[in-house]
Amino acid sequence: MKASVKWDGDLRFKGTSGSGFDVMIDADLQQGPRPMELMLLGLGGCTSFDVVKILQKSRQDVTDCVAEIESERADAVPAVFTKIHVHFIVTGKGLKESHVSRAVTLSAEQYCSASLMLEKGGVEITHSFEIREA
Repeated sequence: MKASVKWDGDLRFKGTSGSGFDVMIDADLQQGPRPMELMLLGLGGCTSFDVVKILQKSRQDVTDCVAEIESERADAVPAVFTKIHVHFIVTGKGLKESHVSRAVTLSAEQYCSASLMLEKGGVEITHSFEIREA
């Protein structure tokens, strides 16, 4: 996996993924999110991907999945993440709580590379979920 990040003036950069997608990264939030926000988005995308895929394999009729992510960072430089909480809002038809719980747990403990990497770096990551009927 590869990526490149090119300076675009001020404190703004253009990131290009190895698969060819561009994203603006901007300290002033004029043209894109800040770098640490991108890390949270990456974590959210990684774990959401797992949860939806696991639910689909379990033949659960999932129609939507939103991961709301809150974080705390250290007060000193480097301002690393110290705590992250991921709250899933999973919508579907007749979803079983046990299946959603299992999907969240499997993602957190076994599949989400971003989550597991951050935890190894000392970040406390917690999860919760709610189910909504479609």
